[in-house]
Amino acid sequence: MFANGLSYLAIPGPSVMPERVLRAMHRAAPNIYTGELHDVTRSLIPDLKSVAGTAHNVAIYIANGHGVWEAALSNVIGAGDTVLVLATGRFCVGWGEMAEGLGATVETLDFGDSDAVDLAQVEAALRADTEGRIKAVLTVLVDTSTGVLNDIKGVRAAMDAAGHDALLMCDCIASLGCDEYRMDDWGVDITVAASQKGLMTPPGIGFVWFNDKADAVRGTISQVSRYWDWRPRVNADEYWKFFDGTAPTHHIYGLREALDMIAEEGLEAIWARHAGLARAIWAAIDVWSSDGPMEINVADEAARSRAVTSLKLDEGQGDALRAWCEDKMGVTLGIGLGRTPASAYFRLGHMGHVNGHMVLGFLGTIDTGLKALDIPHGRGAMEAASNVLADLSRG
Repeated sequence: MFANGLSYLAIPGPSVMPERVLRAMHRAAPNIYTGELHDVTRSLIPDLKSVAGTAHNVAIYIANGHGVWEAALSNVIGAGDTVLVLATGRFCVGWGEMAEGLGATVETLDFGDSDAVDLAQVEAALRADTEGRIKAVLTVLVDTSTGVLNDIKGVRAAMDAAGHDALLMCDCIASLGCDEYRMDDWGVDITVAASQKGLMTPPGIGFVWFNDKADAVRGTISQVSRYWDWRPRVNADEYWKFFDGTAPTHHIYGLREALDMIAEEGLEAIWARHAGLARAIWAAIDVWSSDGPMEINVADEAARSRAVTSLKLDEGQGDALRAWCEDKMGVTLGIGLGRTPASAYFRLGHMGHVNGHMVLGFLGTIDTGLKALDIPHGRGAMEAASNVLADLSRG
């Protein structure tokens, strides 16, 4: 009976959509041939570059994250090329599987589900590649399935230390606009992301940012699908070329509003907000974990995303808690994606359009669910979380 009213989505994407974004999209279909839509679309480009921290290029696709995985690969990887996958969960593995489907040879360094990329192993693997077989290194800033945050700047440093010329390709789908990311400063050649998480826009559009080094490699690829080819989409001389066909009209208006919201708050402030909210969440988890089965997936705080957290209970308890929170209180938690046993795991999304009262709300719901289901847990989690936010608010 307590679920009636406004529901809350605490999954790691799609994230909560701001009312401003939804209102911007709630309009009649625009003229796609001339006028305002063209100007709004072109206005997105500098702001998308700013969010990713690059002065280089960005291509927009009508696609989800898997689509821009394929777009990025199709422009720089040919059949028979080798890629090195740095796996810290399900999603970088999936990107590698997509590369394999395109005819690439995939080598994987698997760091498990709870630890960040080991930079020494990366350097050693690249030093061993004396023939330069590896054309690209695939990594994720944050793996959505595990909540692991990787040191992308460190990966570039390891590549440079090995003297290897492979492209560095980074998936920021889970974390762009949430966890700190600086494409150019960190030496990333290709970045991919999508609209539905930190960019606060409904699923359906994705982005590939690429630098001149990556585009030079594109020039060596003999055959690229017309739809995935990024070159016609960049600085398109005809409007339809931005999307290779009809524009995603309402997404464009929604994204314009979301980017305005990001600019108004400022990226540094957004990163700080996510970091502070994550600290409150971790404080509650520390208390729950002090007496009972709950475990946070990533022990090292430095390797935790500020956008998504993966948690484990005993088998069956994760599913039971998720069902109770949704059915009894109207709060939806994320499934234990790619984990075994899946019924033990659940995930929290705290990305994009999220603030203190939202976080305290879903933490309070979880706390209540643990009590209602008689799942053993430490007491005082809400006190711990509120103390963190109180302290940070004084700063």
